[in-house]
Amino acid sequence: MDLNNTFEVARPIEEAWAVLTDLERIAPCLPGAQLTEVEGDDYRGFVKVKVGPITAQFKGAANFVERNDQDHKAVLSGKGRDTRGAGNASALITAKLEPVSDSITRVNVDTDMKITGKFAQFGRGVMADVSATLMDQFAENLAAMLAEESSDDPSEPEQAEPEPADDAGEGETTAEEATAASDGVRKIDMPEPEAIDLIDAAGAPVMKRVVTLAAVVVAFLVLRRLLRRSR
Repeated sequence: MDLNNTFEVARPIEEAWAVLTDLERIAPCLPGAQLTEVEGDDYRGFVKVKVGPITAQFKGAANFVERNDQDHKAVLSGKGRDTRGAGNASALITAKLEPVSDSITRVNVDTDMKITGKFAQFGRGVMADVSATLMDQFAENLAAMLAEESSDDPSEPEQAEPEPADDAGEGETTAEEATAASDGVRKIDMPEPEAIDLIDAAGAPVMKRVVTLAAVVVAFLVLRRLLRRSR
């Protein structure tokens, strides 16, 4: 399915481009996403999604297929698999930046998404609503992050004095870190996010499907009980 979204960043286009192509920096702004490690050009992590009691965690990786600094265009490929084997997801995301003014940049995002499994039943209409809501949340989180960075950015950064390593073993590389370093894998320490709630994100469309499904199940159970009594 093809999804199209647009949002604006309160930064000149060159600054916005530098921020949006820094996946490690913007990862905390992505709803439901957790970046866990980086190896070369591959960014690996999780995306958590839920609908009522049903929760899925997609484990996967993303990398830049194209990154044109002159045209401010980037193409990102991402693939994920539900850790319980209930489905797969893949997306080819094309982002194109254009200046609105000297201090505002518009970001146009086109997503070619493929989903299999439980969440594929919701279709394009619901996923378009979810995509729009999540993009709005991302834009809000990004704006908050940039505002916080601006307020914390002093004109002359203070030089932190190194602390003495009094405790034995402090500052030493663990065996796990040493193995990761030798393999070229860099671990990312990022807080675990809350799952994306599709009912909250899409509102009425998802709720309608959930209620309809529940009604069908109840009707089936009642019919089965009546048939048993009639025997």
